Amino acid sequence: MSSSITTREQVWQMRARVDMGLGTRSPVTGIRQVRIAIASDHAAVSLKAVLAAWLREAGHDVLDLGPEGTASVDYPDYGFKLAAAIADGSADRGIALCGSGIGISIAANRNPACRCALVSEPLSASLARIHNDANAIAMGARLIGEEMAKACVEAFLSAEFAGGRHQLRVDKLSTKVPA
Repeated sequence: MSSSITTREQVWQMRARVDMGLGTRSPVTGIRQVRIAIASDHAAVSLKAVLAAWLREAGHDVLDLGPEGTASVDYPDYGFKLAAAIADGSADRGIALCGSGIGISIAANRNPACRCALVSEPLSASLARIHNDANAIAMGARLIGEEMAKACVEAFLSAEFAGGRHQLRVDKLSTKVPA
């Protein structure tokens, strides 16, 4: 049964202009070099190392906020460090990693200057920038493979904020929540 009706997913993909495949492109080619802060907890140290090396190879300035080893650490401490690096201008973008990505994203979002989106595939990573002006993404090292994580980072770094109607919504994120 063939249909000329475009599915919602196809519309989103067309609007985001994102290739959902992992492809064979070299690391983040053609993307403007930016300063990227990267932080994790103990569960994501190896994924952090892979992503940091990959980003450096592509010419990005990577600020590794730790931790160094696999000894148990508290994800909020590293989420706070990542958000502070974005807030003080030490980094333009951030990558936050923990076991699920959930805890460190919550921690990073405690800082009003940080808009950290939990992502697990490239379309969400791209839309986080396009619609929400996210300046950081979080991923779960226990839930995502290295190649998918790289694809998410590439989609995040290559997308630009659309502004317009989305700007009004993003501005509301910086205002005090009504009582």
